[in-house]
Amino acid sequence: MKLAAFTINSQKHIGVVKGEKVISLTLLDGNQYPSCLKTFIEKSKELLPLAENLIERDSEDAVFPISDVKLLPPIPSPEKIICVGLNYIDHCRETGMEPPSSPVIFSKYANAIVGHNDAVEIPINSKEVDFEAELAIVIGKEAKRVTEEKANDYVFGYTIMNDISARDLQFKDGQWSRGKTADTFAPTGPVIVTKDEAGDPHSLSISLELNGENMQDSNTSNLIFTIPQIISFLSQSMTLRPGDLIATGTPPGVGMGRDPKVWLKDGDKMSITIQNIGTLSNYVIGDL
Repeated sequence: MKLAAFTINSQKHIGVVKGEKVISLTLLDGNQYPSCLKTFIEKSKELLPLAENLIERDSEDAVFPISDVKLLPPIPSPEKIICVGLNYIDHCRETGMEPPSSPVIFSKYANAIVGHNDAVEIPINSKEVDFEAELAIVIGKEAKRVTEEKANDYVFGYTIMNDISARDLQFKDGQWSRGKTADTFAPTGPVIVTKDEAGDPHSLSISLELNGENMQDSNTSNLIFTIPQIISFLSQSMTLRPGDLIATGTPPGVGMGRDPKVWLKDGDKMSITIQNIGTLSNYVIGDL
């Protein structure tokens, strides 16, 4: 199932995406279905089966062309946004760094989240802003000290994240927070795909186009640390909660790894496509 948060006529909804249409669960049964996907995920054991039956109803008033709605970030305020760095071998090489022996972890904050077709803003204190296409895990239930063998039980689904990075700030500071979590630096969406529909998360094509030119093109089969390894590793020291987002790392082709380097500028358009999930597009605003 592909789930989306969206607005139409200034009203917030959650819904199921079917082809080029979205079916509003909020309109079909507003008593059961909130307008917040995080709340839906928390109650997903009960609400997912009901949603399957609900969308079979013939109710034209609850169906909209997806082009007519404004897609929102699926989870606008997660408790945690956790990112894994250096998780593709070829990306390690292009950055001049050795492949890590354990996952390299950093965080973003909710101020960084924007949705599909939203703007990414270049901060006034950076001239080297980069793009990073990433598959993101959406946690489905509380996870603490889970084993790799059980880790998949805690996955609700997957979405796309663009790990926008101000490289000059990232490397000047010696730690990555300021360079990674400026406003608008975590575009996510356009949907959350439940794990049953996403297929094998370690066999998905992933690519990024910048102004129509292919910049990143790889497959999640090239991840150094698998999704079960990441979830188990994190849960040994922190409790993961429903709606938490974990970005799994980016493949090679980022701007700083190119010769000459490619930095985002005003007017640029980025589109990330991940197999079985969709395409997340954003444009760039500079000189604010």
